[in-house]
Amino acid sequence: MKKTVIFSIIGLVVLIGVLGGVKGLQINRMIAQGKQFVPPPETVTSAVVQSATWPSVLTAVGSLEAVQGVMVTAELTAKVVKIAFEPGSAVKAGDLLVQQDTTSEAAQLRSAEASMELARLNFERAKELLPQKVITPSNYDTVEAEFKKAAAQVDAIRATIAKKTIRAPFAGRLGLRLINLGQTLNDGDTIVSLQAMDPIFVNFQLPQQELAKIRKGLAVKLTSDALPGETVQGSITAVNPQVDSATRNIRVQATIANTREHLRPGMFVNVTLVLPEVQKVLTIPSTAVLYAPYSDSVFIVESKPTDSGSSSATVVRQQFVRLGEKRGDYITVLSGIEEGQTVVSTGAFKLRNGQAVVVDNTLSPEFKLAPEPQEG
Repeated sequence: MKKTVIFSIIGLVVLIGVLGGVKGLQINRMIAQGKQFVPPPETVTSAVVQSATWPSVLTAVGSLEAVQGVMVTAELTAKVVKIAFEPGSAVKAGDLLVQQDTTSEAAQLRSAEASMELARLNFERAKELLPQKVITPSNYDTVEAEFKKAAAQVDAIRATIAKKTIRAPFAGRLGLRLINLGQTLNDGDTIVSLQAMDPIFVNFQLPQQELAKIRKGLAVKLTSDALPGETVQGSITAVNPQVDSATRNIRVQATIANTREHLRPGMFVNVTLVLPEVQKVLTIPSTAVLYAPYSDSVFIVESKPTDSGSSSATVVRQQFVRLGEKRGDYITVLSGIEEGQTVVSTGAFKLRNGQAVVVDNTLSPEFKLAPEPQEG
């Protein structure tokens, strides 16, 4: 019995050893095959690193402001008897907007004008009698003062009527009507918004380190989601002499033509300030960059001789780069690559250093500095 158990144990150990050896040989064979395995070449597109000349620009977000804009208000308390404008219409300087009740002032004016006329006649007679010494100089002064007082009274009543006859202070476009016929307007009550639309100001801020580059007359370009696909031209007309102590930014104002009145005060716009200097840069498609937290990189396409030496293979080499400004489909590279080198333009995310590739530029997209997305 003991011999049977011992032989069974020995047989089991031998079986386990044989199975382990066989499995170890299989694993070693698989490891050797894995070391010799070469992944198939990946199909990619390529682009050549090019030298380009880009104009120097500064970008900012601006806000539109009317060259002249006010809320038209009442100066005196009176009832509205006439509304002479249509909401949203264009008006000229001096056009009547609202007429307040002036019936009492009109009556007072007729009385004051009659008194002034009498005072004027008395003054004319006094001027004729004074050289004849019929009246004393003191009487003449009294008559002259009465005439001036009557004239001043007439001017005061006319001024009151003019204040109740509310007119447009300048040409522009009206907003929504905020009053009703028959309503009593108090001093300071708003009537309607009036904005001069053409031209229009755009205010934006730039960092103080850019102050030396900014001056009057430089061209600016505006884009807005209210004008899709359009760029509006203008120029700098004023630079604030004071830098904001909180943000260390300087405020700049440009004037933009707005003949169609598509730009409205209060809108935000994207502002591009075009500087006279140009910069020479190295550009690659932005899709060629493999972005990473530790550093950005690109894959450079190179030819590497095979082990046999009879031919060469196309492989990629990962190269870390320092990036600059991006415009359209292109991005500038400050360091890491040289002009004339070839980089992978699409498909970089699936590559690793030293991997073989097949370049097929028939699938390459068209890269543009000012791309225009297609509808649909």
